[in-house]
This record gives sequence, C-alpha cells and structure tokens, in this order.
Amino acid sequence: MNLSKSYEFFKPEMCESRIHIIGCGSVGSTVAELLARFGLTNIALYDFDTVEDKNLANQMFWTDDINVAKTVAVKNNLCRINPDCRDTVKLMPGWTGQKLSGYVFLCADSVEVWKKIVDQNMYNPNIKAMFNFRTELTGAQHYAADWEDERAKKSFRASMDFTSEEAREQTPVSACGVTLSVAPTIRMICTAGVTNFINFVKGGELKKQIICDAFNFVLEAM
Repeated sequence: MNLSKSYEFFKPEMCESRIHIIGCGSVGSTVAELLARFGLTNIALYDFDTVEDKNLANQMFWTDDINVAKTVAVKNNLCRINPDCRDTVKLMPGWTGQKLSGYVFLCADSVEVWKKIVDQNMYNPNIKAMFNFRTELTGAQHYAADWEDERAKKSFRASMDFTSEEAREQTPVSACGVTLSVAPTIRMICTAGVTNFINFVKGGELKKQIICDAFNFVLEAM
C-alpha cells in the first residue's frame, strides 16, 4: 500500500500490537476502514451477523456484501484498500471470551457485552487501551481508557452503568420499529475515536470522552 500521503504523519509500524474490533456493524466497519487507510493490518474482527440490505445506509458495505458474514465483508473491503490485509486480518465468529491484547475497540451494540469484556479484562496486563462508541441519530459519544491508568479504567467502566433496554429507550425508531441511524453521525464519531487512537499510539494522552452532534456541528473532547 502506498502510504506516501500519510507516512510522515503516522508510521503503521509504530503500532505493533493487535487491534481487536468487536462488532462489525456501523461503528466497527467504519473504524476498520479508517485504520486500514493508515496502513494498519494486524486486526481481528468479531461479529456473529451477516450484512442486510438495510445496513448499506449507515455501514461500510456495498450491495455485493448482502448476505455475507460481516467479518468476511469487512475483511474483503479492507483488502481492496490494502491487499496485505489478506494474510493478517483474522476473523472471529463474535466475542465468546477469547483472550485479548493490544488495543480493543468495543463496537458491538450490546452494553452487556461491553461490560463483560471490560470486567473480564480489567487487570489484563496485555491490553494497552480500550475504546468504546455510542451512537444515536445525530449525536454520539466516544470513550477511551489507557489500560495502565487505574482511574481511567474505572471511569471507563462506570460510563457503562446502564442496560441495553435503557439505551434502546433513548434511541429513535421509525414508525415500523427500525432503529434510525445515519452515516454522517457514525463517521464523525468514528473519525474522532480513530484520531484519539492514533494520537495515543504516537505518544499523546487519550481523550477520555468525546461527544458530537453531527448536524449541529458540535465536537467536544475532554
């Protein structure tokens, strides 16, 4: 992959650890695409689902991905960006307790899965940082924690003190009961999260929380 446009800014060899993307829907597929364009290929993809036609509106898929496993479809798309991904991107049929290391992106749409992963790995010395995303219709939030920072880890976990049912109550749905979600919101928060990750790999300090409202042009980091 020709990285001449970005290599002086970020060298992919700076990130030697594996990147785990747990959930390959709207957030996970977008995060994976952004990482691949930085030349990062040491990625593990986790998801149980297949691509549906409704996913094309807000996820990084195309019509020929319909009925394909999301992990397979994401990997195929990453290989279109960087053929080196074919030998390095690993596919996992969802997270079922596998050991994690390096960088973990919690992109599944289940709060319970996030909690289980964080609780199981709270004292895992092989993890460098975790990243999480929550999306609504126009607004979204991103959370991150340096896994060597005890206070940051506890704050990261505390941010998940709600249930999937409570989250669904706050999520707008169509008259037919379909969850509403649009690509600009997804891409805005994923871009913020990947930027946070890149800055951290380069030696910067993680932003613990980033909030955005894509249609009111709001982006705040803290």
